[in-house]
Amino acid sequence: MTSEVERVFREEYGRAVSVLVRQLGDIDLAEEMVAEAFAEAVRRWPPVPPSPAGWIITTARNKAVDRHRRESTRDARHAQAHLLAGDPQPPEEVGAVQDDRLRLIFTCCHPALGRAAQVALTLKLLGGLSTAEIAAAFLVPEPTMAQRIVRAKRKIARARIPYRVPHDADLPERVTSVLAVVYLIFNQGAAAAAIRLGRQLLELIPDEPEVRGLLALMLLTESRRAARTAGGFVPLDRQDRTLWDAALIAEGHALVRECLRRGRPGPYQLQAAIQAVHTDPPTDWTQVLALYDQLLGRLPTPVVALNRAVAVAEVEGPAAALTLVDGLQLGDYPPWHAVRADLLRRLGRRAEADAAYARAAELAPTEGERLFLEGRMTSGSGGSWTGQDRP
Repeated sequence: MTSEVERVFREEYGRAVSVLVRQLGDIDLAEEMVAEAFAEAVRRWPPVPPSPAGWIITTARNKAVDRHRRESTRDARHAQAHLLAGDPQPPEEVGAVQDDRLRLIFTCCHPALGRAAQVALTLKLLGGLSTAEIAAAFLVPEPTMAQRIVRAKRKIARARIPYRVPHDADLPERVTSVLAVVYLIFNQGAAAAAIRLGRQLLELIPDEPEVRGLLALMLLTESRRAARTAGGFVPLDRQDRTLWDAALIAEGHALVRECLRRGRPGPYQLQAAIQAVHTDPPTDWTQVLALYDQLLGRLPTPVVALNRAVAVAEVEGPAAALTLVDGLQLGDYPPWHAVRADLLRRLGRRAEADAAYARAAELAPTEGERLFLEGRMTSGSGGSWTGQDRP
């Protein structure tokens, strides 16, 4: 692709597929026609048309008309081709394009689909990622991911999953599912796609504060990625702040302030507020602890309790925090061993700390984290590895 076609693809692929799915009623055909339209753009651009997205949608729609006419063997296909060809309005003006994208997001995240299928379809249809890119993000073979996507599409067809926004009574629960899918995409390493989806959701559902909170959380976490991964793994208290992305931090802080003004705190907003404190050094650990108290009340999970214990260590001391950590059942969770090791080290219990560091290193999800933890066993200095440092 040319750079301009690539840019339009990243920004408008999901929009184009959404419109075509509504018009054609067929996800596979919509994808195929949009792909052919982008291939046509590669051949014919430049010059870039005044409305690149409209050009892609119109071209894809015309190709669908041609396909129906070529392959029609029944009156129904002729009728559908005639209906598409006879629509006097340009595609971007038929209905609300925003509603099309929102409908497709809710279709991809329908509860009848498993979480793995929800994530794969969302990335494929709205994130604009190839099957190979999605497979790489989730560390599975490409054929496995391709089959997962195919099965999900078949289930949508067989179960006649509606292409629509849920009714008001079902909307809050379904929005929660959509946000969980987007955040899982972010944590699996497809940060750019997840943030793009987060921006779309904020545009589509501006009155839901948790949408704003999730976008803020992702932006603030992403803002420290370069510093966190410089040379392997760098904990929060040792990061080079000149590597932090000031633009992402400013945008994230603005979103958090808007959440605070709305006064309807939820788990994503509280996590974003915690990240905002961390990106406004020096970290005010008393404020972090107060936020974790609120978060634990709304999301009483062992992982939240572990992260709260990190803040307790900074406010009340390592002994109080270790009591809390030892009361959690997180034996196979690497940060539990890493936090426990750091607290033991701070209490002078070196042998126990080294054993905990060894177990954390054994379970570490990345090579950089493993090397850092092994280094802590030998050096005994150089910063703490805690849940605050991980996306």
